[in-house]
Amino acid sequence: MWVFMGLRRQEKRVGNGWVSGGKDAVSFPRLIHALSMRFFAGVHKYPYIHGLKNELEEDREMGLSGATIRERRKEDHMTQQELADLVGISRQYLLQIESGKTQASDKLLRKIEFFLDLYRPDAGLEVLLDYCRIRFPSVDVKHILEDVLGIRLKYMIRENHALYGYSAQYLMGDIVVMHSEDEKQGCLLELKGKGCRQFEIFLNAQGRTWFDFFRQVEMEHGVYKRIDIAINDRAGWLDIPYLAEKCRKEEYSTIFRAYRNYQSGELIRAREDDRDQMGNTLYLGSMKSEIYFCIYEKDYEQYVKTGQEIEDADVKNRFEIRLKDDRATHAVEDLLDYEDPAKTAFGIINRYVTFLIPKAGEEDITKWDVDPMWARFIGEEDRQLKLTDAPEPYTLERTLNWIRRQVAPSFKMLHQLAEIRGEADLLDRMIDEAKLSPQHKKLLKQQQTEVKEMLAERFADMGIRVDPDTGEIMEA
Repeated sequence: MWVFMGLRRQEKRVGNGWVSGGKDAVSFPRLIHALSMRFFAGVHKYPYIHGLKNELEEDREMGLSGATIRERRKEDHMTQQELADLVGISRQYLLQIESGKTQASDKLLRKIEFFLDLYRPDAGLEVLLDYCRIRFPSVDVKHILEDVLGIRLKYMIRENHALYGYSAQYLMGDIVVMHSEDEKQGCLLELKGKGCRQFEIFLNAQGRTWFDFFRQVEMEHGVYKRIDIAINDRAGWLDIPYLAEKCRKEEYSTIFRAYRNYQSGELIRAREDDRDQMGNTLYLGSMKSEIYFCIYEKDYEQYVKTGQEIEDADVKNRFEIRLKDDRATHAVEDLLDYEDPAKTAFGIINRYVTFLIPKAGEEDITKWDVDPMWARFIGEEDRQLKLTDAPEPYTLERTLNWIRRQVAPSFKMLHQLAEIRGEADLLDRMIDEAKLSPQHKKLLKQQQTEVKEMLAERFADMGIRVDPDTGEIMEA
């Protein structure tokens, strides 16, 4: 029987630490030494440390009291001696700071806060579904939409074309269900990143979770074609150029046979759906295989797409686990068995790759230590991370942006031409004479209808209301 991608953490020894990423992923003294060296002697070489240091310096304006230090230390189950060793002071001196008998310098407080944040196993990390493609062995599109997705057919926009050999598709923003009369094809659900976020609004309104939805898929004998599990790194723990350099130097242990690294601006749209540029991007594994990883600078991607300043981005980096066919199926099975997305996501990563620190004079890679940055990211086996729900209502923003870029200049030219010809009302006449297609009318109806009204009959009486602007659940 195939065991799901090593989730039952195999205890493989590497030097004085464990490759498995469990509680002993790296020996504590070695972690202290390595992190201290990086923070104090070489922040310029490790941007992920440098960035966090800058953030903490900004946060210092709010102050950090002795009582707060003690409270945070206890929350993280850290002893006084452990924190003192990390910071480089005596336990007695730390005791005096926590009790308020001694006022630490701003520099020392920044060091303390840095290591308090660093020690937290889950700080700045979240797991979410970022892509979903499922085939249903049914040609009854109404059944799939209303009984599985819970969205009324009459609110969907039908288009007589589709991808993957399907003849038609039904749209609700980025929620796409493709249809074929061929029973071998059936219906195909495709949710890209935005589609997942929009579908979460309907799941919330129905009082369901992703786990509930996947159980419904199982009942319908759905076939998982692709599932992407994403880990958002909000704190900037991952340094992608640093990891790419370790790949180049072969300072990592992996099952994958290949890797690819793209510098900022090199990744073209033709190679990645909905990705104009993703900053520094590292691929582990072949994109043609059933499993590969994509690690990229999410803040840079948002800067390219929206103009948002990099320092203002909520998510610094993203680690995407891309699974197809059998690998996707086993991933969903694991999610349903444990309802522990961290266990599933980090178990997969841990099975396939571990970044290491070379040991001087030692050629045997199995005797190298786990890289502290990687050990921090992988974390402990009992870390608590929920499957993040980030509902995002569908808006016409994408259409409006297209109009601004492509249509508005033509409209401006026509307006100026009309003035030259003495026909100031030309554009108004053109708009009045234009006829809206059935798709246009359906799109307007989607924008004017509350989520609750679009729920299929079996989900319509859940007594749940969703804020149309935020996607948050409200009291009925």
